[in-house]
Amino acid sequence: MQLLDGKYVSEKLKERIAIEAAEILKETGRKPHLVAILVGNDGGSETYVASKIKNCEKVGFNSTLYRFESTITEEELLQKIDSVNKDPETDGILVQLPLPKHISADKVTEKISPEKDVDGFHPVNLGRMQRNLPSFLPATPYGILLMLQEYGISTSGKHCVVIGRSNIVGSPMSILMARNADPGNCTVTICHSQTPNIKKFSLDADILIVAIGKKNFITADMVKEGAIVIDVGMNREASSETKSGYKLFGDVDFEHVAPKSSWITPVPGGVGLMTIVGLLKNTLASAKKEIY
Repeated sequence: MQLLDGKYVSEKLKERIAIEAAEILKETGRKPHLVAILVGNDGGSETYVASKIKNCEKVGFNSTLYRFESTITEEELLQKIDSVNKDPETDGILVQLPLPKHISADKVTEKISPEKDVDGFHPVNLGRMQRNLPSFLPATPYGILLMLQEYGISTSGKHCVVIGRSNIVGSPMSILMARNADPGNCTVTICHSQTPNIKKFSLDADILIVAIGKKNFITADMVKEGAIVIDVGMNREASSETKSGYKLFGDVDFEHVAPKSSWITPVPGGVGLMTIVGLLKNTLASAKKEIY
């Protein structure tokens, strides 16, 4: 078993991003600029946004955080996004999910200009991704691709099973792994909550990507010997053992699955760190006008 170490890879890639950001500053007199919008005070969202802002600073980006109470109306939020869309000094916009129930996440996503959609969720970017055209890729799947590239893992001709069909991870991941690209060129099966006997499919996976949101859902008897296992799960549980007051668990029973795997991501220290790198790479590409 070898570890797909998100901490090691993310630090390596952020060093490269910082070099490119410094070159942009030298050539244009401005830094890449990411705007984050946070609605309410969800603990997880606070943590994720703080990490994104901190990483922007680390690689030499400017960042701006707009915070709003959960009582903000949908129209007020959409107006704010529209004003940021029009700001020529902004390269990327992210609105941290989840949003309060009275605000449509779809409306918010579609309001963000595709040219600044560094989370990669806008239908225009998803459509371009599906057609294998230049686009901003959803940050978590993009981070997984970057990790596979960095470790030189060949995916062509492999059977990739994706467990979970969310618009954020599962669905775009399945498309990316099937595309005529590297990484890619897999035969892909996508499983979800209505799939009978998921074990039947997971046991056949050369590459198993799990994003179902259930602690230790994948057990050792569901994974074949030598599989590559990528755990996207981030399940929080209260814990008195940590300073933060909670502990993170993946969707994969790491302790028992790892010995059967050829490669596996840990939680924490795996895909979560690569998601931030995907976001930074998209913001850098926007600043360099590489996509649009």
